[in-house]
Amino acid sequence: MYNLKIIVPLIIMSYFIGNISPSVIIGRKIKNIDIRQHGSGNAGTTNVMRVLGKKVGITVFLMDLLKGVIPACIGLYFGGVELGFLCGIATVIGHIFPLMLKFKGGKGVATSLGVGLVIAPAHALIGLLIFAIIVIRTKYISLGSIIGTLTFPILQIFTTNNMNIVIISVILGMLVTYSHRENIKRLINGTENKVGDPKK
Repeated sequence: MYNLKIIVPLIIMSYFIGNISPSVIIGRKIKNIDIRQHGSGNAGTTNVMRVLGKKVGITVFLMDLLKGVIPACIGLYFGGVELGFLCGIATVIGHIFPLMLKFKGGKGVATSLGVGLVIAPAHALIGLLIFAIIVIRTKYISLGSIIGTLTFPILQIFTTNNMNIVIISVILGMLVTYSHRENIKRLINGTENKVGDPKK
């Protein structure tokens, strides 16, 4: 039996951890800018790399990844894999739709990877490998992000007997895909930026 006195506070806490945006914080500290008003307008690694450089982008990526790892580990400790995953997905929701930033956040890729590395590290690493292959071949980070992230729930469907985990992983994949809806439109129209394109 799940203890709601533990589950509800942990999920709420996880959501607000997701609200913490390294890209916004670092952008303000380094350049005194709101990263969401520059480049693509997204508070994520790719836009930070374009606007503030690769070193800052990598720092943001690692911090966003850790932001997924910590709540998932806490949930895992207090309630097992399902609670770990629920806390992780709450963090991703908080990252994509942050209340403290007027619901204008990032796309959740790095944070989702952090959650995946806690819940099913082998599957997460396979997704990361597929991401890398797609980006190298197509130069589209968004396409690699979408397919790499969707790899995780697909692997869960074929390897996991726990239907709750399957459902949660599918929701996670749908969330990240939804956050890339504008990228998907540009991919279809042939106007999506590639790696190495001039800053826009």
